[in-house]
Amino acid sequence: MTRASLDKQPHEVASMFDGVAANYDLTNDVLSLGQDRRWRREVARAVEARPGQKVLDLAAGTGTSSLPFVRAGAYVVPCDFSLGMLREGKKRNAWLPLTAGDATRLPFRDGVFDAVTISFGLRNVQDTDAALRELYRVTRPGGRVVIAEFSHPTWAPFRTVYEEYLMRALPPVARAVSSNPDAYVYLAESIQSWPDQPALAARLQGAGWSKVAWRNLTGGIVALHRGVKAA
Repeated sequence: MTRASLDKQPHEVASMFDGVAANYDLTNDVLSLGQDRRWRREVARAVEARPGQKVLDLAAGTGTSSLPFVRAGAYVVPCDFSLGMLREGKKRNAWLPLTAGDATRLPFRDGVFDAVTISFGLRNVQDTDAALRELYRVTRPGGRVVIAEFSHPTWAPFRTVYEEYLMRALPPVARAVSSNPDAYVYLAESIQSWPDQPALAARLQGAGWSKVAWRNLTGGIVALHRGVKAA
């Protein structure tokens, strides 16, 4: 399996990520021109993990995104459905409680986590609404969700330039730095077909989350959505 199709069959997506696990973090750094580090710092600030809190980091991949929560003193569970990603993460940080799990059927009890977060993984889930409901289910009353996902630039001229980069420049760059450039063609297509900021906010509300808001990063290339589970 070299890439997934846009109907996002779970076995296809997992297999695709298994194949790029070894160089995934480095490739993202190159393709985003280093912006992914800034985006992940903003996620950590928004989650605002505190000592003793339990944080679920869904679609955690190799666990890189989980480390800021550990440094904040929280107990973090990195969860992903790509066993290749988890194996790579185990090589790097064997002490992390890396957990295999499907976003639509999470292997956790109700109301376990103080905060749940998913960065750049929600659009790869076959059933977005089911995943948002599962995140809601495993969050304690009063807990919070933070979602970072590629979105749609708000300024039309910039949006045109960005979409040109996605479909024309990204594949050649991916061929130079990735073991599976076809996977990044899928990723570009999945970004283009993803709902815009208000549409994702509406889906969060439909899953039960309240106080839903979002903030654009890098002109809307990425949107940071937040919500709270009512006490």
